[in-house]
Amino acid sequence: MEIQIDPHTLERAEERGTNEEEIKNVINTGFPIPAKYGRTGKAKVYDFKQKRHGKYYEQKRVEAIYTIERDVIITVTIYVFYGKWEG
Repeated sequence: MEIQIDPHTLERAEERGTNEEEIKNVINTGFPIPAKYGRTGKAKVYDFKQKRHGKYYEQKRVEAIYTIERDVIITVTIYVFYGKWEG
């Protein structure tokens, strides 16, 4: 299925510490998460092992919220959280 990343989503993603490649990876291989308003959500945890804004983080969790129109996935927003998650 085609993935269309909204320009606003990509802007926010880069500010929050992710990119187009990770967004597509989350949508294709992430695990389902709840999303409001009839949207779909997926998340994936990545090893990070570096500093962000002066603080060290082991991992980051990228969450993609999107809709499906016809056969096209259209991103709505991307969230990125930093910390440590259990397997």
